[in-house]
Amino acid sequence: MNISGSTVLITGASGGIGGAIARELAWRGASLILVNRDGDRLERLATELRGSGGKVMALTGDIAQPGMPARLIEQALEQAGTIDILINCAGVQNFGFFAQERAADTAMLFQVNTIAPIALVNAVLPHMLARGTGKIVNVGSIFGSIGFPCFASYSASKFALRGFSEALRRELAGTGVGITYVAPRFTKTAFNRNVVARMANALKMNQDEPESVAASVIATIERDDRERYLGWPEKLFVRINSILPRLVDPSLIKQAALMRPFATESTR
Repeated sequence: MNISGSTVLITGASGGIGGAIARELAWRGASLILVNRDGDRLERLATELRGSGGKVMALTGDIAQPGMPARLIEQALEQAGTIDILINCAGVQNFGFFAQERAADTAMLFQVNTIAPIALVNAVLPHMLARGTGKIVNVGSIFGSIGFPCFASYSASKFALRGFSEALRRELAGTGVGITYVAPRFTKTAFNRNVVARMANALKMNQDEPESVAASVIATIERDDRERYLGWPEKLFVRINSILPRLVDPSLIKQAALMRPFATESTR
């Protein structure tokens, strides 16, 4: 799909990956609709991109609030006239032992990572189907294919988003509306708070810069790929886990033991 001249709505736009995607899209000539709940950060990004010649609209809204996804899509269509590409990039993360996770935190995580993206897709689909063209990009995670200890609810939310993307892609075949799922591995952003970053360094996890993830997301859009898993050997483990998960169990159980001090710290 051609990026230049397209109108792209990005959620989580002022986050690490979302901001990197927005900057790359602006450089490539896309018109942007940036969505984030932090209005100040959002406006700083919008001002930066406008200063470099980009066409940018900023919409402040918390997609976790009931009804907000539909209102944001309605507002975007009223002001921009069209949405060619929707990129669901907003997300939250719970790290630690699930037995210590609060039910309210689990509910909020699913609201942001799973329910809100589905609601945004539901709201924008009639517009895209009427035009016979469009692209929906759901940014998931390698943990959406490999259930990772100490990230149980996060993994579950991304498993759900991946399943939704796969099912909807099959449902929309032949309509002109494409569904793409992109799964990054650990990325160096503020999303991964201090204890998670220290854990990743201690365990020598492979890590990517948000700019490289953004480049992969955009390349996936341009190639009309159905899905992309980022990083080696992570993408190999995804395939192995899907076929022979018991082969993956021992290494992740060992990882869980190494993660224990960090997970314990996160729940204090």
